[in-house]
Amino acid sequence: MKFRIAALSVALSWGLALSASAQTAAPEVVVLKAAHLFDGKSGRLVSPGVVVVSGGRIVAVGADAKPPVDANVRTIDLGDATLLPGYIDAHTHLASDHNEDWAQGFYENMLRFPTEQAFHAQRNAQAALAAGVTSARELGAPDFVDIGLRNAINSGLVQGPRLIAAGHALGSTGGHCDSVNAPPDRVRPAGPLEGVCNGAEECRLAVRQQMKFGADVIKICASGGVLSESDPVDVPQLTPEELRAIIGEAHNWNRKVAAHSHGDVAARLAVEAGVDSIEHGSFLTADTLQLMKRKGVYLVPTRMTQLWVDEKAGTYPPKIGEKARAAAAAHTRMFKQALQIGVPIAYGTDSAVFPHGLNAREFGDYVDMGMSPAQALMTSSQGSAKLLGIDGDTGTLEAGKAADIVAVPGDVLRDIRATERPLLVMRAGVVVKRPAGAN
Repeated sequence: MKFRIAALSVALSWGLALSASAQTAAPEVVVLKAAHLFDGKSGRLVSPGVVVVSGGRIVAVGADAKPPVDANVRTIDLGDATLLPGYIDAHTHLASDHNEDWAQGFYENMLRFPTEQAFHAQRNAQAALAAGVTSARELGAPDFVDIGLRNAINSGLVQGPRLIAAGHALGSTGGHCDSVNAPPDRVRPAGPLEGVCNGAEECRLAVRQQMKFGADVIKICASGGVLSESDPVDVPQLTPEELRAIIGEAHNWNRKVAAHSHGDVAARLAVEAGVDSIEHGSFLTADTLQLMKRKGVYLVPTRMTQLWVDEKAGTYPPKIGEKARAAAAAHTRMFKQALQIGVPIAYGTDSAVFPHGLNAREFGDYVDMGMSPAQALMTSSQGSAKLLGIDGDTGTLEAGKAADIVAVPGDVLRDIRATERPLLVMRAGVVVKRPAGAN
C-alpha cells in the first residue's frame, strides 16, 4: 500500500510538472510568406512579403521580419501571392438570405422562425469569412438575429467576421425599412422596436430600443429603396426633426449612424443632420457630394449591388425592376462625380442582394469606375476601418494589429480580381482557409 501511494505521488508530481511545462511552453508563431505584400497603409506593394503572427496579433511585418528566438514556429509559404489586410465590408446583411426568386425568398423568410434563421446567418457569415471578409458592419436584420450572430462569434461558438451590428434598421411607416406591405390583418404592423417610427420622439425611442438590445451602430432608411414595392426610390422618408432625433440620440451614446439613401434630397437632409455615412447614393448631385466631402461623410457605394439588380431587373416584380434600372443608370454618373470631387469612400457591398461570398467583386468594380487597384483596396483598409471605428485594431498589416490577413494569387495590383480568389484567410490569428497541401 505504501509503495502504491508513493508511486501515485511520483506520478502526480510528474503530471503536474508536465502540465506546468506545457503551460509555460512558447505559444505557436505562424510565419506567412509570399512574393508580395500590400500593407493597406502605404498604398504600395513590397516584395517579398513576410508577416509574423503570435497570440492572434501581428508581431512583425516586412521582408526582413523574423519570429522570436526559440519560438515554436510554423511557416506557411504561399509562393507567388500577395498578403494583404482582411477585407472590411461596411454594408452587409449576413443575417438575411439571397434568393434568385424574389417572391420565393419573401415567402420563405416570412415562414422562418428566428432560431432557424440564426443557422442561415451562421452559414452566411462563414461564406463571407472564407471569401476574405474578416470584419463587417451588419446594417439591419429582423428579430435581432445579427446581434445574436455577433455574440456567438465573439463567444467562439461559430466562425465569422468581426461584426458591428445594427439590430433593426429605422424608418417611417410605409418606407423602405417597413418593406412588408401585406394587409394588417395578415401581418401585424411593425413599431419602434422593429424599427418603424413616426415623429421625433418615437424615432428617439426606436434608437434607444436598438441600443438597449445591443446595437453597435444605427441604420436608417432616409429615402426609398429599390427592393421594396410600396415606395418611390428617391423620396425622403424621414423629416429633419426625425433625423436630428435619431442621429443626436445615437451620437449621445457614441453610436454612428448609416443612412440608406438613393435620393439626393434625402441624403442632403441626413448629411445636414450629422449622419456618418450615406449608403448607395444613386441619385446624389455634385452639390450634395461636395457637402459630404466638407463634412467628412463617407459614401458606401455598394457598386456591385447596383450592377446585380440592374442585370436581374427582369426577375423582380415590375415596380422593383423599374426602380432597379433607374438607380443603376444614375449610380454610374454619381460614382464618377464622387471620385472627381474626392468624397471619402468606404468599401461596402450590401451582401444578400447577391449571394454571400462574392463580396470582393466590389474592388474590381471600383477599378472599372476609374480607381487604381491600390485606391480600391484602401477603401477597405483605410475607409471602412475608420468609418467603423476599428482602425486602431485592424485594417492594416502592422505590428500590434489583429492578425486579419488574406492572401490572393499573384500581384494584386496587376490583377485586382485576384481578391475574389483568396488562397488563405486568417482571422485574429486563426487560419480559416488555406491552400490545399499547406501546413
